[in-house]
Amino acid sequence: MITEQPERRRGQRIHTALPVFLKNTEGITRDVSASGVFFWTSASTCALGELISFSVEFKRPEGRMMLKCQGDVVRTEPRAAEIGVAVKIIESAMEFA
Repeated sequence: MITEQPERRRGQRIHTALPVFLKNTEGITRDVSASGVFFWTSASTCALGELISFSVEFKRPEGRMMLKCQGDVVRTEPRAAEIGVAVKIIESAMEFA
């Protein structure tokens, strides 16, 4: 029997593929919300409970916009040569390019 877990997310998820930039690698989002992000990357350096810094790129007609974030890795999902990383955003700031 499968029991449903209560929804713990505070914000609505938006399924979208946006570029993610980490210290030594890149990735692509699966979904984003006001409180977190899930992305796929080839980096194997993201560990559960780790505090990471990353940027998410948004393209606009006026130019690029980067959401610079710090967050806590709350879940990882291995998949072939990639790893899925779920991050709870702790701090963020927008930068316009």
